Amino acid sequence: MDQILSQGPLFLVCLVFMMGIVVVVHEYGHYLAARLYGVAIESFAVGFGKPLFEARDKRGTRWRINWIPLGGFVSFLPASALQDGASSTEVVGKSFDDLRPIPKIIVSLAGPFANFVLATLIFALALSVFGTPKFEVQITHVAEGTPAEAAGLLPGDVIRHINERTILNGADATMMILVSPNKAMRFNVDRDGQALDFTVTPIEIVRSNEFGQIVPQSTAGFSMVHSRFIERVRYGPISSLVGGAAQTGRTIDQTVKMLSRIVTGNMSVHAMSGPVGVGDISRRAVNRVMEQDHLTSWQKAQQLFWMLMSVCAAVSVGVGFFNLLPLPVLDGGRVVFHAYEALTGTKLPSGVEAFALRASVFLLLLMVVVITWGDVIETGVFGRGGG
Repeated sequence: MDQILSQGPLFLVCLVFMMGIVVVVHEYGHYLAARLYGVAIESFAVGFGKPLFEARDKRGTRWRINWIPLGGFVSFLPASALQDGASSTEVVGKSFDDLRPIPKIIVSLAGPFANFVLATLIFALALSVFGTPKFEVQITHVAEGTPAEAAGLLPGDVIRHINERTILNGADATMMILVSPNKAMRFNVDRDGQALDFTVTPIEIVRSNEFGQIVPQSTAGFSMVHSRFIERVRYGPISSLVGGAAQTGRTIDQTVKMLSRIVTGNMSVHAMSGPVGVGDISRRAVNRVMEQDHLTSWQKAQQLFWMLMSVCAAVSVGVGFFNLLPLPVLDGGRVVFHAYEALTGTKLPSGVEAFALRASVFLLLLMVVVITWGDVIETGVFGRGGG
């Protein structure tokens, strides 16, 4: 508990940094799409509360930096405030409600799309700087009574493929296992020059993750190392963008698999992380870097930057995907409403829309409480989680 309190400011800075970038980019996606269709935008704000800085552009939009630095928002001018395409506040444009259904859908999807673009750019930047190292991944230890032992895997086996995907990095194998609790996986390994196939079904246990949090995690029960360096693939500007997009696609795929496992009961709901969990991971990442006394200040700054960017990319994908869920309070729910309007030619009855909104708010609050409680436990405030 004392450790958490002493690192409180650092925790808050990490949380503001990570969530601020992701949310502002999300809202800017909505802004750009709305501007494309000539929607009257009253304000675009970074943060909440009273403005510290404010300026108005030629279309009347207020650009604000508010004093509470948590995320941001874009505000469309209500139809009641518009008169003949302009407003008494000099905001130029038309009401969002006056758009046809398809443009409304595009504006709603633009926020999540912006999150995916941000993740792609971060992944692409990392690829252009570091490239992709390829290794031979070898099993070094198989724990007793685990799925790996039951399947027949042995120390010394070199993992070639998992579910027909070529494995050239230990992190790829780890991620595939993490999102596949209680699901049979096909392992192809090289054992003394002989290709062998095994079926391994990971199980979910509560253990420490790479950041020191105690969380439910899927495991097969073996350890592995990079036994041989093969090559480092270098990327140019175009190929890095393609690779970044592919990495974003893989992250989305992993998110979909994780959510499906949670819905079917094969994975704990506490596998998901909310703002508290993201902040705690960021705090732990900072501490891990700063504790490396052999590094110079510049090396620490570089390592910290890339660690936070990696988390930021993952969070951006998560926020984008979460907003696509068909809950009326989220972008995905608005898309459902607009799609109904496009198919029927009329808007959903206001009573039905209001009920759906209230129900989704209740469900969302319930999800927030459950996820946040799990995040708080993982931080170690109540004696679990460490770090």
